[in-house]
Amino acid sequence: MSGSLTPDGRSQRVTVVHHPLVENSLVALRDVATGTDAFRRHARLLTLILAFHVLEDLPSRPIRVTTPLEETDGAIMDRSVIFVPVLRAGLAMLDAMSDFVPGSKVGFVGLERDEQTAIAHSYYQKLPAQLAEAETIILDPMLATGGSALATIELLKRNQATSIRLACVVTAPEGIRLLASHHPDVPIYTAVVDRALNERKFILPGLGDFGDRYFGTT
Repeated sequence: MSGSLTPDGRSQRVTVVHHPLVENSLVALRDVATGTDAFRRHARLLTLILAFHVLEDLPSRPIRVTTPLEETDGAIMDRSVIFVPVLRAGLAMLDAMSDFVPGSKVGFVGLERDEQTAIAHSYYQKLPAQLAEAETIILDPMLATGGSALATIELLKRNQATSIRLACVVTAPEGIRLLASHHPDVPIYTAVVDRALNERKFILPGLGDFGDRYFGTT
């Protein structure tokens, strides 16, 4: 796990999760021969491990609990969580993440990327009202140019979100730089930082179109 990257002199907290199971799943996700079922299985496993790091420093409060033998001290999470998957690929991470936080709320942001300009355009949004009091976690498997993440962060902040995190599977330096220049307060959690983008703005070496491979629409 790494602490922070400083692309172009700007500070951005990027946590890269290193784990043998993450490495195994990342290989499977990259492999062009991996079918839809296996892709989904490895995407879920990787997201489960990523969730431990995304959620590990949320505040907690002490509580007394009664075991079958006696009372003892414990702690429970003391902050509500709102997950915001970026449609449609972000849905692939939602179930695995939300399993760890019973009662969490979910918002949805629909963004479509213009293949010529790589600019993200919003076509749908539905957000809970409690953003100001919650930890808001954006789920977006691929951080490429950063346009979708940037648009989502700005939408959330306009709706009073005060604490935002971004959970990804694969990131590119270009996307990290964009967020560092606009929203350095938003930490990024990812399985890997890849080399660069190609001329079509796809991540290299990457894994192709995450949503198409997860939903079987290749």
